[in-house]
Amino acid sequence: MRNFKIITLALSIIIITAGCSKKNIPMEMGDYTSTLTKDIETLASDKMEGRETGQPGEQMAADYIQGRMVALGVKPYDGMKYTHGFQKVIKANPHDAAPSPDDTKINGKNVVGMIDNGASGYIVIGAHYDHLGYGQEGSLYTGPKAIHNGADDNASGVAMMLALGEQLKKNGITEKHNFILIGFSGEEKGLWGSNAFAKDHPDLCGASSFMINMDMVGRLGDEKKLAINGTGTSPLFTDRLNNLNTHGFDLVMSESGVGPSDHTSFYLSDVPALHFFTGQHEDYHRPSDDADKINYKGMQILTDYIYSLIMSLDNEEDLPFTKTKDESQVSPKFEVTLGVIPDYLYSDKGMRIDGVREGRPAEKAGIVKGDVVIKMGDMEIVDMMSYMKGLASFKAGQTIIVTILREGKELEKEVTF
Repeated sequence: MRNFKIITLALSIIIITAGCSKKNIPMEMGDYTSTLTKDIETLASDKMEGRETGQPGEQMAADYIQGRMVALGVKPYDGMKYTHGFQKVIKANPHDAAPSPDDTKINGKNVVGMIDNGASGYIVIGAHYDHLGYGQEGSLYTGPKAIHNGADDNASGVAMMLALGEQLKKNGITEKHNFILIGFSGEEKGLWGSNAFAKDHPDLCGASSFMINMDMVGRLGDEKKLAINGTGTSPLFTDRLNNLNTHGFDLVMSESGVGPSDHTSFYLSDVPALHFFTGQHEDYHRPSDDADKINYKGMQILTDYIYSLIMSLDNEEDLPFTKTKDESQVSPKFEVTLGVIPDYLYSDKGMRIDGVREGRPAEKAGIVKGDVVIKMGDMEIVDMMSYMKGLASFKAGQTIIVTILREGKELEKEVTF
């Protein structure tokens, strides 16, 4: 993916340089390491009680994000208020269409600001700020009730969104786009906030050039692997992402605009959208996802990279939108699971395991983190899709042989689903 014609790279540099010379806008961020640290430590503190949608911790986090926007000079997105409220009704009986007094109503709020350049187009920069509260729903933790602080998921994305907003505000007026900064809530419960915002603002979505979503961007590893989803939603994305990769990221790109984060809501509104992600880890959806485990220097260089992308694409009047193959629609259905967390940044043959859940089939069979699944029964496993197809062919109670690679050696494990 990295071998491009010299003339293409040269033209990109000319376009970027010319645009920046005209506007006198810097192409690199300042040093925001201390700001990123403060924002994450605040949002991921016990005081926020895990920022669960509809709970007091969510309100505290929303107030903090709004206060940061005010301090930066970022105005309310509609000229009057920073919040966009939404409500989700959880039916007591999911088969009953009529309202019931036993239904549960959850009120959430997105925090939205705008850098108004008087332009007709918009660039949306977003990240969800909600998390799992005390872990009653969605947690992978099996111990006693505990606050899930969600430093990487997703105080990291919010801190990066605010840092980008600060730099864009310092830049002064650009010619072609306004910048919308959004902290979404309800993401952990099913993209509630971003879905509601997109549906409530079809005109803004229609005028948006593209959307940047940052979700779990705080754990850049030594290999600098960076997943970018949605690269196929505009034909300009892939070349631009590669040409601007001066920090040496090992880019793992996925074309689909549909995924388990808030960029999906904008893609479904025909907005080109990218999701940045530094990878899964053993603290995912556990109380141990704390601020002291964040790679702040890694966040700084990733913020630099995303900023250079925004500045480069700001020179485009409008990005063409492309529909992509929706992997979620073609993924097979399966009734069994190994009970593992896949390594979504792994790009070699097989499916590498990034975590093993206690008491599940893989753990009982002696499969551990770092093992690479290369065969299930008679089916060769070459990637994530073949792994899911393999699962779809097995039934509960069935016993199979799973072949793994561990430190270069093939091992066979007997797994009972």
